[in-house]
Amino acid sequence: MTVADPEIANRLVAGGINTNVHDQGQGPAVLFIHGSGPGVSAWANWRLTIPALSGSYRVIAPDMVGFGFSDRPEGVAYRKETWVAQAVGVLDALGIDKAHVVGNSFGGAIALALAVRHPERVNRLVMMGSAGVPFPITPGLDAVWGYQPSFEAMRKLLDIFAYDRTLVNDELAELRYRASIRPGFQESFSAMFPAPRQRWVDALASSEAEIRAVRHETLIVHGRDDEVIPLANSLTLLDWIERSQLHVFGRCGHWVQIEHAARFARLLDGFFSEAAG
Repeated sequence: MTVADPEIANRLVAGGINTNVHDQGQGPAVLFIHGSGPGVSAWANWRLTIPALSGSYRVIAPDMVGFGFSDRPEGVAYRKETWVAQAVGVLDALGIDKAHVVGNSFGGAIALALAVRHPERVNRLVMMGSAGVPFPITPGLDAVWGYQPSFEAMRKLLDIFAYDRTLVNDELAELRYRASIRPGFQESFSAMFPAPRQRWVDALASSEAEIRAVRHETLIVHGRDDEVIPLANSLTLLDWIERSQLHVFGRCGHWVQIEHAARFARLLDGFFSEAAG
C-alpha cells in the first residue's frame, strides 16, 4: 500500500499554470501564499495552520509556480506579476469572488501586490514576516535565496529560520534537503533569485504610494528575532497601511506559523471573525 504524499493535493489551471492546490474546509475563503525557501511547498509552510482553521474556513493553499508540485512551464517568468496572476487564477478556478489573503515572507509581498492590483478580490489581508517593501537584503535572506543543495547547507538555513532550537534537528534538515532536490525543484529555485539578490527584494516591493492606498483591514505579524526579514519591514507596513495592526511574537524567528502555531491560528481566527460581525 502506498502512503499518499500530504504535499500533493488537487490540480487546477490558474493563470495558465497547472497548479497544486490544497482546498479544505467550509466557510469564508482564506487564500494562503507560502514563502520562498528551498524545497518549500504550501503544505510544508501551512501544515499546522490548515487543520487548525479548516473547521471554520475554506482554506486554500496553492503551490506558487516554481515551488512545490505545481508545473514549471518552460520559459515561465518568475516575477511578481506572474505569481499575482496565478493567485487570482486560483480564486477564479474555484469560483471565489473574494477571500481573506495570508502571505508569508515572499508570499506576503505577493499578497500585498494582490491587494494593490485587485483590491476587490481581497477581504482582509495578513502579512507575516513579509517582504513587499524596500529594504537592504539581510545576510539571512541572501543565504536562503543562494542555497546550494547539501544537508549541511540546509542545516545552516534551519538555524537561521528558527529561534526555537528544539524545532531544528538533523531529521528535519534531511527531510527538507531531500525536498529541495526533488526533480525540477532546485532548477527553478536557482533560476528565481540569482546574485546579486538585492534586485529581487526590490522587484517584490510595491511602491509606498501603492501601499498607502491599501484600504483593507490588515494584520501584520512578525517574529521579533527574525534573521531573514527584518522587523523594520513590518513597522513600515504598519506606518503605511491606514487600517493595520501589528502583532510581534517574542522568542520567534521567521517561522511564526510553526514556532507559535496555536497562537498564530487563534490570531487569524479572531481577525477574520471580526469581518463576519
